[in-house]
Amino acid sequence: MLELTPKKLSDRSTLRINPIKTCQPVGAMYAALGVHQCMPHSHGSQGCCSFHRMFLTRHFKDPAIASSSSFTEGASVFGGGSNLKTAIKNIFDIYDPEIIAVHTTCLSETIGDDLSGYIQDAKVPEGKLVVHTNTPSYVGSHITGYYNMISGFIKYLSESTGEKNGKLALFPGFVNPGDMREMKRLMKLMGTEFIMLPDTSGVLDAPMTGNYTMYPKGGTTIADIRDLGNCEMSLGLGELTSEFAADTLEKKCKVPYKTLPLPIGVENTDAFIMALNQFSKNEVPYEIEEERGQLMDILLDSHQYTHNKTVAIFGDPDTVLGMAQIVLEMGMIPKYMVTGTPGAAFDRKAAALLEKFGVEGCTAKQAGDLFELHQWIKNDPVDLLIGGTHGKQVARAEDIPLVRVGFPIIDRYVHSYMPIVGYKGAIRLAELILNALMDRQDRDCEDEDLEMVM
Repeated sequence: MLELTPKKLSDRSTLRINPIKTCQPVGAMYAALGVHQCMPHSHGSQGCCSFHRMFLTRHFKDPAIASSSSFTEGASVFGGGSNLKTAIKNIFDIYDPEIIAVHTTCLSETIGDDLSGYIQDAKVPEGKLVVHTNTPSYVGSHITGYYNMISGFIKYLSESTGEKNGKLALFPGFVNPGDMREMKRLMKLMGTEFIMLPDTSGVLDAPMTGNYTMYPKGGTTIADIRDLGNCEMSLGLGELTSEFAADTLEKKCKVPYKTLPLPIGVENTDAFIMALNQFSKNEVPYEIEEERGQLMDILLDSHQYTHNKTVAIFGDPDTVLGMAQIVLEMGMIPKYMVTGTPGAAFDRKAAALLEKFGVEGCTAKQAGDLFELHQWIKNDPVDLLIGGTHGKQVARAEDIPLVRVGFPIIDRYVHSYMPIVGYKGAIRLAELILNALMDRQDRDCEDEDLEMVM
């Protein structure tokens, strides 16, 4: 692979090689799948919709349902209004969802389709709903599409009746169903009444029953989305992902909000538990305290294997920051932190995190890519790589162990069922990181023994 000097790399401002992101509609589709009996609808060509479904299906190993407006050349010239109206009728007639969540693609955005007008003119059966959001693929990333779709649900459906429901509105960030289950478990242990939007647990990790169910039992109900406007407050987990949705709810329904980092690692999970404690006024149960104590025991027992080990972390912004937090707590150094999602807030938060732990000489970059990360590692190697599947070529080329965390992971199974959030999630991450480092150490020892024999 061609190596570039740092100066030439910094000049590469418009080109991305192996970007650490995908397009907005993927995130919008995932958010819509977290709503009960919802059909995500891609307003564009069939090829776009097929790609987005494939991307999610390969990660979750579960079918990601979605429909398409099936643009052809005619729609590209005359607009996709008739396509969308026909699609809405056909979807309700054939698939009978409670709600259709429309998101746009590059083509429909470029030609300037008026989705609000199209939806108002469409024939929607009584008791059924259609919502939409704009998700141009050439802006932002799948994270942008994810929070745009959540905000679309809020704008269309959430309302304040003037009577509070005593519940916490939780926006979980871009995480797996297993993480959402863990968040719900912790909130139930804390005695916190809540509404989570979206909730893909029970949808993309639904059990095998022998019968295909297009709309599994999971997902946030329409009634709960409406009731978000009556919540006492909202809590956004993953500040760079969830704040937009929480802010939308505050502006529409006057629900105050607070944002926290994803609860990955000790300190971030502590902050989540304390926020629940302040909201519910309930004591932290022993079960949670015990999990925290187990995690601390593991980190102390294994410190000699992690101390001063260097790590390169890539992926979605909140996941990268959360993983940087836990590796710092393990005594490791996150030498490189890279996300493909644009936004200067990532650089600021990464710098603040490093300053808090007194770590210097690390590099954090938003809107980066794996090619650039690979060049950094070639010039100054690390002991461990943490991120999604697409980092395996870098790991193989540089002979660095890879711990698969984040999105997408397409060459391993079970990951979406297992949490990385909470104390239980941190224990799992510690296991993955320690096993990767110790496997590498064992292999190095075997190589040394073989050299001595030869």
